[in-house]
Amino acid sequence: MSPVIVSVSEKLLLVGGGDIDNDALATGLSGGATVVAADGGAAAVLAHGRVPDAVIGDMDSLAPEIALQLPETRLHRIDEQDSTDFEKCLSRVRAPLIEAHGFLGARLDHQLAVLTTLARFPAQRCILVGDEDVAALCPPELALALDPGSRVSLWPLGPVEGRSEGLRWPIEGIGFEPHGRVGTSNVAEGAVRLVLGAPRMLVILPRAVWGVLEAGLIAAPAWPDL
Repeated sequence: MSPVIVSVSEKLLLVGGGDIDNDALATGLSGGATVVAADGGAAAVLAHGRVPDAVIGDMDSLAPEIALQLPETRLHRIDEQDSTDFEKCLSRVRAPLIEAHGFLGARLDHQLAVLTTLARFPAQRCILVGDEDVAALCPPELALALDPGSRVSLWPLGPVEGRSEGLRWPIEGIGFEPHGRVGTSNVAEGAVRLVLGAPRMLVILPRAVWGVLEAGLIAAPAWPDL
């Protein structure tokens, strides 16, 4: 188990070096949350007038001129190359909720690695915020106060089954897996409740209901650490 670098009792903001919606990041920063940058994500945080509380990564994308603006005590270099900077961060922070910007979009291979990492650390409640969507690993049970007509996509990261309430197309009795049945573009008939049998299902929603997903994750039971 990796040593914990940052542990907080409130929401933590995690910022990567990929495509970032500046308005969304500004909203996240306005709440005064602790901010951790994944390597080169420090540049985006500094551009918003905030110095990250910690920078974690192998530092291969942290420009020297950016590093000079950061207190040395806040730089946490992890030299191994067997994990991504997102994984280096997710495995070394603890918070009741992690709001992650700069990890969806840009390079597809990076994005896939990020999504896979969520399943490797299922106890972490982490919302990935993109330009169009928000995504998270489904906890054992998840209640979403959605309006009728809201898009609800479910994407399996491995074999998983579950049941649902409030979806136009219920998921009970379906064996989901990445190379088989997936659950994109389902539709909420109103409030939705999901119950999953394993920590292998992503829920993907429009960014407009970001707050709904956040509230659902905070209230949900957590998966145990692997």
